[in-house]
Amino acid sequence: MAFGNKGSAVLMTEGPIATKMVRFAIPVFCSNLFQQLYNTIDALIVGRYVGDEALASVSSSGSFIFMMVGFIFGLFAGAGVIVSQAFGAGDKDKVQNAVHTTMALGIIAGVILTGIGIGFSPQILRWMNTPADVLPNSIIYFRIYFAGSLFHVMYNACSGVFQAVGDSKHPLIYLIVSSVSNVVLDLLFVAVFKWGIAGAAIATCLSHAISFVLIFGKLMHSDDIFRVHIKKIRIHRELVRPILKVGIPSGVQNAVIGFANIIVQSNINSFGKLAMAGCGSYSKLEGFVFLPITSFCMALTTFTGQNIGANRLDRAKKGALFGIISAVTCAELLGFVMYVFCPGMIAWFSSTPETIAFGVQWARTTSLFFCLLAFSHASAAIMRGAGKSIVPMVVMLAFWCVVRVTYITIITRYIPNISVVFWAYPLTWGLSSITFMIYLLSGKWLVAKKKLV
Repeated sequence: MAFGNKGSAVLMTEGPIATKMVRFAIPVFCSNLFQQLYNTIDALIVGRYVGDEALASVSSSGSFIFMMVGFIFGLFAGAGVIVSQAFGAGDKDKVQNAVHTTMALGIIAGVILTGIGIGFSPQILRWMNTPADVLPNSIIYFRIYFAGSLFHVMYNACSGVFQAVGDSKHPLIYLIVSSVSNVVLDLLFVAVFKWGIAGAAIATCLSHAISFVLIFGKLMHSDDIFRVHIKKIRIHRELVRPILKVGIPSGVQNAVIGFANIIVQSNINSFGKLAMAGCGSYSKLEGFVFLPITSFCMALTTFTGQNIGANRLDRAKKGALFGIISAVTCAELLGFVMYVFCPGMIAWFSSTPETIAFGVQWARTTSLFFCLLAFSHASAAIMRGAGKSIVPMVVMLAFWCVVRVTYITIITRYIPNISVVFWAYPLTWGLSSITFMIYLLSGKWLVAKKKLV
């Protein structure tokens, strides 16, 4: 089997740092762009062909879905760190064992998520204060979405393996195919067949299935060391502890952020369906605007993991500095663009003036503070790659969950204005950024040289 740069995998322990990270980040950006299209295209088509009520149902889905899948994807982050460190260290057996353990965890997690999502969607949506006129469509959308969640989970497990070994191009190719399929199926099911919100959910599920079949097929037929053999898919017990050591804190971090956002969403829901639609439209746009930063963060995790696995700590430190500067600069430039052009961008989703006004208000409250969000995410990515995932978990649990929810709960009692909810984001981004900066400058994330694998 091929190893290193002979196959599709890329070693990040050698060569120019900026070149390696940018070449990795560009395909990741494109992949995330097409993945973001799934829910956004649902919102665009549903908003235009069904109306604001259906748009509110789709738009409110982000926080709920992120909470449900966040913990699982955190576990995959842990598995990806193990793969990247083993790959950087040149340990072929550990790479194989980690890859097959990741596949086994994906199957188990996908089945569990399907059951929970289908069974508990109505209760969670009611707890989120979803308005009665929006609730039926929301339940339909969520239950169909989670019926196909195994494909979504397994695609991300496979994509994580590719990215851990420095290959960000193949996931991009498969997402382009599935995203185009999603557009075609959305138009067919919603605009032509008139299936409404159910059609949008079915189109998303089928598109997830297409992306999984393509990427899993590539893993099965790859000539690289990370090739998947169906008969070898099982849990390797010696890897469970290191995977969970990184994965559980990352998963908890994702889950509590999702939980906090659900509480935020419940406050937004209390302002009615137009607020839900407008804020949901902004969230879709924010997801697109922030994709370059997310891409740099994923590159940072892979770069840090591989170089620490190879015990190249100075190179890991230089890569961290480059990644942070790139992410923060890009975030602020894009935030300025969002601030200026958000009215027209929100209008893509709805022509209702009140809906547009809610979206614009949120955008102009937060967009100029995107640099703080980027710094926090980049710092967390570095720490995950270094195997220090407990630190970002604690920081984000404290500020993005406890402080954010406490602030909203208390202040909205005295100032019942939706702007209070919007300001919770830049305030908590700033607090987490200060904490991360202190930890990074201390150098503690590079002190321990012991490898996880």
